[in-house]
Amino acid sequence: MKLFFQEYGTGQPLVILHGLLGSLDNWHTLSRTFADSFRVLAVDLRNHGRSPHSDLFTYEAMAEDLTELLDHLKIPSAHLLGHSMGGKTAMQFALSNPSRVDRLIVVDIAPREYPRLHDEILDALASVNLNAAASRQHVDDELWKKNPDFPVRRFLMKNLTRDSAGAFLWKANLQAITNNYIEIAREITSTLPFPKPTLFVKADQVSYVLDSDIPMIKKLFPKAQIVGVNAGHWIHAEAPTVFADIVMSFLRGEPG
Repeated sequence: MKLFFQEYGTGQPLVILHGLLGSLDNWHTLSRTFADSFRVLAVDLRNHGRSPHSDLFTYEAMAEDLTELLDHLKIPSAHLLGHSMGGKTAMQFALSNPSRVDRLIVVDIAPREYPRLHDEILDALASVNLNAAASRQHVDDELWKKNPDFPVRRFLMKNLTRDSAGAFLWKANLQAITNNYIEIAREITSTLPFPKPTLFVKADQVSYVLDSDIPMIKKLFPKAQIVGVNAGHWIHAEAPTVFADIVMSFLRGEPG
């Protein structure tokens, strides 16, 4: 699985992993910001963006994809930042490969199992007849019937692209995501904790990370700091300056 990635800047490597139905494009602005101090590698995870599709869609598989990418680039270790599904992938990788992660940043997700939070979104995407779509506006209008929330639709529409013949298609592998959703929702476990500095950034306007999650977080990541931001789940898009300042302070080793 050769992941698609984009590289920015020079210095110590910082790998960025997006969330479910996202892509590295969601992180372009912040990747450029972080590139002032780091060699940023923004990655499309399997079944997303411009990376290959696969019927296998588990955190173990995505962690192995990241191992292959770092090996290919001859990077022995890196800082690792992941949002939502990317955060769980980052946790899985750090717990499995602690020597290859210098500092870990997890954005608005806990290691626990989650309920099925995306069924309506996946159904909305699957309901659009792309073969009959004459324009991007047509697709957006069809999505509106299922999800009138404009910010969510704007995010989802970033998955829309065209094939070589000009026909519309979704970048994300909706079938594999739907078939394996239980794997994406599941708990991240490990017999050994990750022993290095870790930062959990949680959104104060939603409830993805609860006070009841803290014991599990501290068990797996005993050096974890937990910082709240007055934003929704897409913290990096809603409060980019605050988020960037928190991340840069942590990566520099400044007191929290």
